[in-house]
Amino acid sequence: MSEAGRVDAQRLARSQTGDSDLSWFGPSAQDSMDAEWEEPEAAGQSGEDSQFFFRRSRRRQAGEGAFQRLYRAFLAARAALGLALFATQLVAAWLGSASPDWALPLSGFYALQALALWMLPWLQRGATAHTLARLHSPQWLASIGVDLLVFGVLHALDRGSSVSYGALFVMPVLMAGVLTPRLLVLATAAMAALLMLGVAWWAVLQGADVGQRMMQTGLSGTGLFVVGLLASELASRLAREERAARGSMELARQQAQLNQLVIDEMQEGVLVVDRRGRVRAANPASRALLSNGHKVRRAPFQLRGVAAWVPLVQAVERAFGEGGWPEEGRDVLLSFEDGLQRVLRLRMRFTRQRESQAGEDLCVIFVEDLRTVQARSRQEKLAAMGRVSAGIAHEIRNPLAAIDQANALLAEDCVAPQQRRLAAMVASNVQRLKRIVDDVMEVAPGVVPQPVPVDVSSLVAEVCAEWVRTNKLETGAACPLVCSAPAQPLVVAFDPEHLRRVLVNLLDNALRHAAPGPASVQVSLLAPSEQAAQLAVFSAGEPIAVEVERHLFEPFFSTRSRGSGLGLYICRELCERYGGRIDFRRAGPLETAGNEFVLTLRRLNEPSTPSA
Repeated sequence: MSEAGRVDAQRLARSQTGDSDLSWFGPSAQDSMDAEWEEPEAAGQSGEDSQFFFRRSRRRQAGEGAFQRLYRAFLAARAALGLALFATQLVAAWLGSASPDWALPLSGFYALQALALWMLPWLQRGATAHTLARLHSPQWLASIGVDLLVFGVLHALDRGSSVSYGALFVMPVLMAGVLTPRLLVLATAAMAALLMLGVAWWAVLQGADVGQRMMQTGLSGTGLFVVGLLASELASRLAREERAARGSMELARQQAQLNQLVIDEMQEGVLVVDRRGRVRAANPASRALLSNGHKVRRAPFQLRGVAAWVPLVQAVERAFGEGGWPEEGRDVLLSFEDGLQRVLRLRMRFTRQRESQAGEDLCVIFVEDLRTVQARSRQEKLAAMGRVSAGIAHEIRNPLAAIDQANALLAEDCVAPQQRRLAAMVASNVQRLKRIVDDVMEVAPGVVPQPVPVDVSSLVAEVCAEWVRTNKLETGAACPLVCSAPAQPLVVAFDPEHLRRVLVNLLDNALRHAAPGPASVQVSLLAPSEQAAQLAVFSAGEPIAVEVERHLFEPFFSTRSRGSGLGLYICRELCERYGGRIDFRRAGPLETAGNEFVLTLRRLNEPSTPSA
């Protein structure tokens, strides 16, 4: 569809049914159009309403532009007809043809009037579908009315000429058929037919053959009605088709915008590439994966020519060459100039050309960082493992309680030291299993407790003092624990018992991996912002190995033979349950070598009665 047709469709689509598809083709459509255009804009509308009225205003302006183009086209046709009529009269006079003296001035007047109306914009001012729908409007009189008058006079006063001026009535009838309602089309055709009929009666009164003149007039008048009705019907049909096309185009545009919005919001990268390596579309996630920190320009762009993208180009060429790609995808390694390397998992889908079912046209590439894929897979396995472990732990509780009771009864009857040692060993392992079961059930899916306001300042001081007493550590300057917490209350959203458990767990781990000596374990509480508080537990000692660091928060991973591997995993789950997080970093205070775990807690600023 051409640009003019698309713009015209906006004007044509305002009609509702039948013969009134164009607003200037029928009174009903014209009335509805006027009612819609005259609806005022409210002063306090929201942004969405303002956009709605702005879009309607733009459609209105586009419709007026389409009408003006049609109107100017007919004015140009009138000017060309006037010049041709005037030139014909001049040629006839030069050849000595007998014609009335008034024919040449009248043709010149019509040519000048048509040229002026076409070339002078201020004379066209006010010409709309609404004004042309009225017989008494200046716009209708200056165009269609002048045509009927001039052509009627030429036809009436030149009865003896062999020139048939009645054929000129096609111009005003055709103009009315396209630009005015159907009732006005019939009125224009009727005026032209009555003028021709009046001229025919006058000729009969002057002695002309009544049968011949009446037959010619009847056929000409009928032809004018047919031309007008056909022009109106064809315009109405065009309006219906344009309205359907406009509706389909609008739906397609909305669908394209929706698809683009969904693709842009996807966490997975999406690229649309053709056979020449040209990227037709790329969402922000894909452009971030293809860069090493610098921004990649928006699509379209060319994959070829960038050294880091050579493996990707080769993968695309291979996919087009093979005509397919594995369902699970393939991995490619991108090496950037600064030494950064990134492994991408590529999954490809193809679109086929309708003209040729054999050739592939476009390739849709779904791009993901391999680390993200592995992390998601690991998370799914951990979730499944957690559900299974929770079920197993629940089933272990009853047999474990029975073993504990039976061991206690046997211990009462034990007399020999060896038997007592065996009973104590069984009791110790039963308690260890109970702690593991409690840890597993602690993070099992269930009802999440509601967070309560907790004064973390007083809680940290209390837990640290109790932890020193429980572990029978030295006090004073030789104490391995140093606690730094603000004196004023610092309220966070957490459960007091869960926060106590997290802190004790981190302190036990810090003491276990810290080097002997004073201040080897340091606890600090800060409030970096009004929204968060940070609780850091640092242990001075040998840093954790890199291969161990990546598994720190995984369940059932431990470097100790008697460890359950659930301590840090439970700390992370409890922090995330209350909107916080836990992070690990190697450097500690004053760049001292060691390991530090930092808890970021959600802070509450409103006054409340916090739990200690």
